[in-house]
Amino acid sequence: MGAALAERAKQAELLLGKARTEYRLLPAGRMLNRCAAGSLMPFQWTINPYRGCELGCCYCYARYTHEYLELDGGAFERIIFVKQFSRNLFERELRAVRAGEWIAIGTATDPYQPAERRYGVTRALLEVLARQAGLRVALTTKSDLAARDAGLLGRLAERNDVRVNFTVTTLDAGLARRLEPGAPRPELRLRALRRLAEAGIETAVFASPVLPGINDGAGELEALARAAREAGAKHFGAQMLFLRDPARSVFLAALERDFPHLAARYRRLYAHGSRVDARMREALELRVARIRQDLDLSRRASACAAAWGQLGLFENAATAPGGGAGVLIRLREAVEEAAAEARG
Repeated sequence: MGAALAERAKQAELLLGKARTEYRLLPAGRMLNRCAAGSLMPFQWTINPYRGCELGCCYCYARYTHEYLELDGGAFERIIFVKQFSRNLFERELRAVRAGEWIAIGTATDPYQPAERRYGVTRALLEVLARQAGLRVALTTKSDLAARDAGLLGRLAERNDVRVNFTVTTLDAGLARRLEPGAPRPELRLRALRRLAEAGIETAVFASPVLPGINDGAGELEALARAAREAGAKHFGAQMLFLRDPARSVFLAALERDFPHLAARYRRLYAHGSRVDARMREALELRVARIRQDLDLSRRASACAAAWGQLGLFENAATAPGGGAGVLIRLREAVEEAAAEARG
């Protein structure tokens, strides 16, 4: 099946070529992807309207998904595949979703990246979802374009459980530009969050990934959480950078370019794997717990919705049954099943 997917990608029609990015049309056999049975994912279904992501975040773990298309991780933000959408097919797919099951939108791509302004696949999906009842839908984004769909998301929330999660890693616009060169400025994301919150939509802010020495300085997470609460967020979470290939090579190259004084430190921190040691993770967990308590931000999202951000599903590996390398392998398999949809 992977070879078939790669062949479809090779034959994908060119929709538009820009200076740094090209869009291609990828005929999609399905939009809705079921997570593998026994998966450690906190959701049962995923939807990724696009393959690749033009936001170009230097730390993005999902770069590996382009390898299933026989493209390298560096092409992740340069070659964007727009999934062909069929309303009738999607409506039939939704019949398989059972009451109480979560659908996570944007697990391996941003559903409101620049391509969405032109092609509108995410909005088309939401229009179908808004005609349903009894669904549980979570959407994760870094884009203020989500505010465009405030009315539509409000209609979806009338008969369904809906959450919109905004990833905001820093309030510093200059720093955000270096880390996430194609993403809207942090204040624009928080403005969009406010609009959705005012429309009655449940919202959260994920300050993930936390990058030691870059966005975790004294008071930085606390200020970000206060800004999130003031904008109307009900939940807040933050987790450490998870670093695996090919994201590892891209991120380390960005460090050498923009933070050369930290490059050696990160090589030490991640010398033995994809995560920092347990003490650093535990210190961050305590810090986030204090922030939630001080600002009266609910922890309810942290056990489930926070994992819909970039890193949460990996952070629980140490405490999962049979924790350790075996769990990380199973987590990797789960991510590849749910986020990349590589088997379909």
